[in-house]
Amino acid sequence: MGTDKEYILCAAIWYKDIPLKKVFEGVLPKNCDKGLVVSGHRHSHCMWVMGALTGLRSVTFADDGVGEHIQGFLTNTNRFVGREEAAQIAFDSNQIKQHNISLYSEDLY
Repeated sequence: MGTDKEYILCAAIWYKDIPLKKVFEGVLPKNCDKGLVVSGHRHSHCMWVMGALTGLRSVTFADDGVGEHIQGFLTNTNRFVGREEAAQIAFDSNQIKQHNISLYSEDLY
């Protein structure tokens, strides 16, 4: 896996409706314009961090839910990608041997 090729770093969830108290330029993935992106080894780790920090559940429609969110992955180029695009990137970068429609963190490690 060369450094000039985009590859998958880790699981991530983009919580679009979580308001930020302070914005640090360049911290969010370059294709995310709002909210918060939480990364981890598995998507369940991301959900645990969100719940521990906010008391909210990773569900869209509930009084104690986070609102709109997308499960995906972070790449080495600081992009957030959904499961389908992540599967193509992982296949192209030889992180997975078989092309899948969607990528799951268990496919990587």
